Amino acid sequence: MSQSQQQPALSKCPGCEEPPAAGDLFCGACGYDLSAVPARPGDRPTMAITVPPAAPEAAGAEAVRWPAAAETDSSDVPAPVHRPSDLPGTDSGGRPLAEQEQEQEQVQEPGTPGTPGTPVGSWPVGSAPVGSGPGPEPLGAPEPSAAAVRHDDRADPDAAEHSGDFALAAPDPRTAEHAAAAAAAPAAGGKVCVACRSGRVDPDGYCENCGHAQPRERDHMEQELDAVAAVSDRGLRHHRNEDSFAVSSTALPDGSPAVVAIVCDGVSSASRPDEASAAAANAANESLLESLPRGTHPQQAMHEAIVAASEAVNALAQEPAGAMEHDAHRHQNAPACTLVGAVMAGELLIVGWVGDSRVYWVPQDRSRPTARLTEDDSWAAQMVAAGLMNEAEAYADERAHAITGWLGADAYELEPHTAAFKPDRPGLVVVCTDGLWNYAESAEEMAAAVPADAQEHPLRGAQVLVGHALDGGGHDNVTVALLPFAVRPQGAGSACETV
Repeated sequence: MSQSQQQPALSKCPGCEEPPAAGDLFCGACGYDLSAVPARPGDRPTMAITVPPAAPEAAGAEAVRWPAAAETDSSDVPAPVHRPSDLPGTDSGGRPLAEQEQEQEQVQEPGTPGTPGTPVGSWPVGSAPVGSGPGPEPLGAPEPSAAAVRHDDRADPDAAEHSGDFALAAPDPRTAEHAAAAAAAPAAGGKVCVACRSGRVDPDGYCENCGHAQPRERDHMEQELDAVAAVSDRGLRHHRNEDSFAVSSTALPDGSPAVVAIVCDGVSSASRPDEASAAAANAANESLLESLPRGTHPQQAMHEAIVAASEAVNALAQEPAGAMEHDAHRHQNAPACTLVGAVMAGELLIVGWVGDSRVYWVPQDRSRPTARLTEDDSWAAQMVAAGLMNEAEAYADERAHAITGWLGADAYELEPHTAAFKPDRPGLVVVCTDGLWNYAESAEEMAAAVPADAQEHPLRGAQVLVGHALDGGGHDNVTVALLPFAVRPQGAGSACETV
């Protein structure tokens, strides 16, 4: 059976504010339907905090300017109307406010109406007196026995009384932002974010302050020795740098210097190409630094270095399955890369390669002919060598850059290429990946891209060549090493002589 809620007794008519007689359904003064007044919700924890309406001026006394009352409270229920004469009043259950105060242990705030010595009318906006019972005292009379009930939980009552503002429930976001930045500031010796310049970079490579991904160490690498310099860059399209290089110098048994430059290009279609290129470059460099001082012929030493690089890349494919579970791509195929290297030893220039990375010879006297010292292990090179296409047609085909030789466990057969040259005049040896020669393919185009002072400043020259590739579009990783070759002129002759 449904139950109807009993209509609450009204102390005054909502229309004219005249007190109705007991049991009246209509106001005797204005005829207001008292039964249409909505019942007060039964689950309201406190009385509505409202502002009393303006009261008529009393004769001979200065009127108090009360703020206008809100028409509805936070529950969209018409707010009860109160007059200043209603103090001390009762709560919704008809109990005196003093009794409710004792039960709920609410604290009276100093300086509120009802406190001796406090003028009526000094209520902050939004904290009007609560009550519905008539009050015998006239407007402005102090009521020591009635204590106002606080419902706003001010953090600092003394400060809030004068400001009229409630304390913030949460810290100022501006203060919190500065505090967070200070907390995220890197400790002494920590890596600083390149974006916000204040946050600490976590081990995963992200700023703990702004979340910016930091450039990886291999995204751009530079190295310069006395007689060789190399630069490698991620380019503008790849998400990582899959190229790698190694440059070094040593001494032959007779004490003459030997300079080494190794450049490797990871095969993007293989798994872990960045690891393959790094492993190959390091293994080839270490092999040359070990064999050259023993007196091994530089060309034989280059051959052995390529074999050592191939073994290092093959070892990557032999890792246990548990070490590859975090990367699904590692199960697709074996890591692979290409390799090209150059060694200057005595009066000889030794080059070795597997794949499509190249070595160019650019004479210091630009009026002399330039040359490309390597042949690509690629589909286009095979078509040209077989006489099926000319070079322009072959390299215009979409299959042109498909390599036919590489280092890796799934390579058909390792065929290291080596060649020895004896230049008769000074020049510059350019060792590079296809990320550069795609934008300067012929020997003449490469010579035009090499700055005039690259012989004296190889690092600057390598930076200019990388910039040339980036300006052309930077579609691939770019790596180049420059080796200045200084000899005494020996008269006319070809720029290079194959041994």
